[in-house]
Amino acid sequence: MKKIHLIVGARPNFMKIAPLYKEFQKYPDKFDIKLIHTGQHYDERMSKFFFDDLQMPVPDEYLEVGSGTHGQQTAKIMERYEEVLLNDKPELVIVAGDVNSTAACAIDAVKLHIPVGHLEAGLRSYNRAMPEEINRILTDSISDYLLTPSPDADENLLDEGIAKNKIYFVGNIMIDSLIQYKEKAEKSRILEKYDLYPSEFVLITLHRPSNVDKEKGLLTILNAFEKISKSIKLVFPIHPRTNKQIKVFGLEEKVKKMKNLLLTPPVGYYDFLKLQMEARFILTDSGGIQEESTFFGVPCLTLRPQTERPITITEGTNKLVKLETEDIIKEAKNILKGNIQKGKIPKYWDGHTAERIVEIFKNN
Repeated sequence: MKKIHLIVGARPNFMKIAPLYKEFQKYPDKFDIKLIHTGQHYDERMSKFFFDDLQMPVPDEYLEVGSGTHGQQTAKIMERYEEVLLNDKPELVIVAGDVNSTAACAIDAVKLHIPVGHLEAGLRSYNRAMPEEINRILTDSISDYLLTPSPDADENLLDEGIAKNKIYFVGNIMIDSLIQYKEKAEKSRILEKYDLYPSEFVLITLHRPSNVDKEKGLLTILNAFEKISKSIKLVFPIHPRTNKQIKVFGLEEKVKKMKNLLLTPPVGYYDFLKLQMEARFILTDSGGIQEESTFFGVPCLTLRPQTERPITITEGTNKLVKLETEDIIKEAKNILKGNIQKGKIPKYWDGHTAERIVEIFKNN
């Protein structure tokens, strides 16, 4: 029996690890699976609610790392997870995505000569100012199994000199969760709760430091929201970080004056999927939402200069927008006029990614 650790730390990891955990559990005679939660996302609404919605069990280990600078958080994770590894001695560690927990746990495992699988390997924005890009490059360079979501990710790894026999094109595991819970999401009452109607609102998510940690950038975006909100309702489940920065920069009054802007606390997974499905379009700086909106066929404007998910642009419904008020307004108006990008669902975004991954480890 193979002992495997599955690592989660932040909200995006939950949707990636949940279907994989459930698929491994179908083979109790082959795999002994332990769920390790670093506690990188410490806000209850951002963490516990998603655990509950995804029907995940209580983690076998909860490291309670919490907040801090990148260095502090990474160091805490490494210190605490190393102790778990020394005590439990797994034969494989699987990390997901590009958060600090991903890189920290991978480094711990590799230094103890434990193989690492990286789920969602090979994605690149080619912007090293993004801390996530550093985590991606570092984790890919030391992993033994590179589990990629799209052909461009395979190409990136080969270009970086990664051996072909380490690369496995398995598809997008976030779509596994989305398909599994789509029916429950469709039954969500979130629209009724906030008096919303399908295609009559824009969904907003905003949390990246490059957009919210500088007053000029945040003001640029809020000025665009002010204009767009005159044409359509804006629904903004606000991230704790963004909420904090609005207060730090004294922008609460500006936000309150936007009568057509609905601020809500972070919402659960089913509710959020429902909002995505029913939105006229989405304004975001998230990576995963670019993928989910592509699957739903909902137009998405990504407020970033680059994306590590170019397939959402070449095949999907996503478009990058400069951090300029007029550019954001212009692209929003185009969609409201019906000028939308028709996308398709990329290969292996089919709900069977977890099955393909487990087959790899059944046979290795």
